Amino acid sequence: MRANRLGAALAVALTATLASCGSSEPTESPEAAQSRPASAQGPVKLTYWTWAPNMDKIVDVWNKAHPDIQVTVSKQAGGDDAAAKFLTAAKAGNPPDLVQAEYQHLPSFIAADAVADIKAETAAVKGEFSEGLWGLVTLGTEAVYGVPQDSGPMMLFYRQDLFDKYGIAVPKTWQEYGEAARTVRKKDPKAYLGTFSSKDPGAFTGLAQQAGAQWWSISGESWKVNIADEPTRKVADFWGALVKEGAIDDMPYFTPEWNKALNDGKLLTWPSAVWAPGVLSSNAPKAKGKWAVAPLPQWNAGESFSGFWGGSSTAVSAKTANKAAATQFATWLNTDPAAVELLVKEAAIYPAATKAQSALGQAPEYFANQPDFWQQAAAVSAGARGFTFGPNVGVTYNAFKDGFDKALQAGTPFTEAVQGMQDATVADMRKSGFTIAS
Repeated sequence: MRANRLGAALAVALTATLASCGSSEPTESPEAAQSRPASAQGPVKLTYWTWAPNMDKIVDVWNKAHPDIQVTVSKQAGGDDAAAKFLTAAKAGNPPDLVQAEYQHLPSFIAADAVADIKAETAAVKGEFSEGLWGLVTLGTEAVYGVPQDSGPMMLFYRQDLFDKYGIAVPKTWQEYGEAARTVRKKDPKAYLGTFSSKDPGAFTGLAQQAGAQWWSISGESWKVNIADEPTRKVADFWGALVKEGAIDDMPYFTPEWNKALNDGKLLTWPSAVWAPGVLSSNAPKAKGKWAVAPLPQWNAGESFSGFWGGSSTAVSAKTANKAAATQFATWLNTDPAAVELLVKEAAIYPAATKAQSALGQAPEYFANQPDFWQQAAAVSAGARGFTFGPNVGVTYNAFKDGFDKALQAGTPFTEAVQGMQDATVADMRKSGFTIAS
């Protein structure tokens, strides 16, 4: 699909919550910006909105090496608030030149004509990233809307000492995971192998990706929405059955109750992302050195798939007067070996670039007992599946929370909650004016 057709498909209409704005062309062509030297008034000046810590230290390195392209960092809060702020700024005509954009927010940025297609400027670095990650910045089209910065491939974090105590093998399939869950309940009625969180749609999204789900896609100038697809229903049925049986718990993640269960050895696994060591270090300090990591259990023995929970890209504003210079910085930040090393060291992120993932050495301190931690993460990342996000992810995620909360309270099938996500998403898109393909 041509880039302009994608723009037409995405920009049909937007709700106020997406902070829609009209399309705007850069005031200077990429070719002119690329060849234009620093003017008598000074160098090209770029602003970069990001929430990653210590990004100013990394940008200082760039600025010293590139006197003609100077970047200023503006620290943001991150999350949905940061996305809404950027869309508001784009609508008002004063966005930053670059923005750290979570993968799930990119479609709403594209729909608002707020980010530029940088395919030509990034063609040389496409091979630096896995197919799954590159797909997250293209929406399955020929256009490119950002340079992958960090990622959150999912793995299984587990209490190795308690697995040994209870004679449990690390589950290689989800069926084995269910069997292990039942074993834990028999060995210690106060403990659970895991829990299902109705408050964290990102985790469920990653598990659905692993199963092969494709929630959104673009067909010509229409959207296809298939959240209630077979892989997603399979994931929902699996976890719903374990909860109903009492084999796993239903406490949400990131709560005091959850923290205590992790710390006290009453919760033995967490299917999470590569950033989990930081969470475990803060929330379960007593268990340091007792956790280990393995690939997610698979739906079919012998497979090696994962999904993503979290991650972001560096996108270039459609309204920047210096598209080529901005893209040059975004590319350097996420592919230059020295820059990526600083991203890992100073910003504490898991890099998106494949070579950088493979080059990580010493394991996180919390996992000092597992020296191959980063090697395992790199192998998992290579098999991580992403999918195209739609323009109203917030609606979908809210429907997840509402639907799964009700399912847990009423004891109804989780697949009903999945259908609720589908229906709410489609209804909102139709209301906003998007064309939905049958």
